[in-house]
Amino acid sequence: MPKKVDLLLIALTSPIQIGVYEDDKLIETITSEEHSSEVLPSLFDAILKRYDVQHFIYTNGPGSFMAIKISFIFLRTLSIVKNIPLLAADAFEFNNNQPIKAVGKLCFVKNAGSITTQIFPEVPSTAFILPQHIDVKKFTAETAPFYGIGAVG
Repeated sequence: MPKKVDLLLIALTSPIQIGVYEDDKLIETITSEEHSSEVLPSLFDAILKRYDVQHFIYTNGPGSFMAIKISFIFLRTLSIVKNIPLLAADAFEFNNNQPIKAVGKLCFVKNAGSITTQIFPEVPSTAFILPQHIDVKKFTAETAPFYGIGAVG
């Protein structure tokens, strides 16, 4: 019988990271440098063949407009088709609350629970990290993407 797990997807920058959690503990990390639109279907196909997934969790922003949109549409569709709940968390949960690049020198920042934008003289680099432990109850069922700013052409 496959292990019951929760999946956490961070697809805001490269590499894409997927954490597989059993009893809230990270048991496997899957990464890819490919574009999410190209690799998510094959990654999740393989994962779903190996595990009994209880929840999909994703970072719903802020970050790359296209990455957020692709992640949401992909996981929301999979959630409906497979009848697996979709949950979300903002990206600041996974980068130690550091600024996240928006466009140019504009970055997203989170202060007192509010996400705004701020111009930085030099854009700080942001690394997202899969936590060793998660508490599914801390994630929200409000899964709509948070873009923060409109699409930039």
